[in-house]
Amino acid sequence: MTDATAAGAQDPQAPHPQALKPLDYAGGPPPAFAVVPRHVAIVMDGNGRWANQQGLPRTEGHKAGEWALMDVVAGAIQAGVQQLSVYAFSTENWSRSPGEIRFLMTYINDVLRRQEAQLNAWGVRIVHAGRPQRLWKSVQRAFDYAEHATAGNRSLTLTMCYNYGSRAEIVDAVREIAALAARGDLNPGRITESSFSRHLSVPDDVDLFIRCSGEQRLSNFLLWQSAYAELVYQNVLWPDYRRGHLWQAITEYGQRNRRFGGAVDAPRV
Repeated sequence: MTDATAAGAQDPQAPHPQALKPLDYAGGPPPAFAVVPRHVAIVMDGNGRWANQQGLPRTEGHKAGEWALMDVVAGAIQAGVQQLSVYAFSTENWSRSPGEIRFLMTYINDVLRRQEAQLNAWGVRIVHAGRPQRLWKSVQRAFDYAEHATAGNRSLTLTMCYNYGSRAEIVDAVREIAALAARGDLNPGRITESSFSRHLSVPDDVDLFIRCSGEQRLSNFLLWQSAYAELVYQNVLWPDYRRGHLWQAITEYGQRNRRFGGAVDAPRV
């Protein structure tokens, strides 16, 4: 049993529970935060390394990561976060082994089906971001169904970035804008940063960007949206990540001085 399991988090090897859980199923309320970020982005990294350390197949790391995600979603709602965007499968991940790709395409269907009732109970709205074209048709249908089933929820928007890459997202936005301009439906001279953002699959700016596992890079995730995000790197593999780690990152975020390019003179003595 890991420390996280002992603390009350769901054991990834245990049977999937049928009863719905309250938000505080793994512990008490969050600490008082100085400031709560509206939009948090997380690179969920380290599933494979976690599995290797346990002497398990890489797929077991992905399974364990499901329970980390659910705990973090609950913790985000408790903290007052409005939008949580998670990097689940990148456009570069197609280079992995065919067996792992097959597992990930099948497993995301299982996750969406298994967790739909729980996420609905928590008031979570699910949104897919990423290129749909290369995804299995079953995955596209699963995301379409989840988006429709949770469309009215308001506690938290969970943006699942699947077959997502930020450069691809920007290229797709440029193509869409160019097509509108070619048809005469858009004046290129009136394009602004704000109007450009509306053509992205994730239009909202990120306030807090978290990467776990000890790596310190953006990995083509929400590059445009994270222009002024606060970056927090945590040395925890994703399957071991829990809401307490999220709350630590939010606490650190509240200690940052976000100037957005401005400056303040030191007081004269």
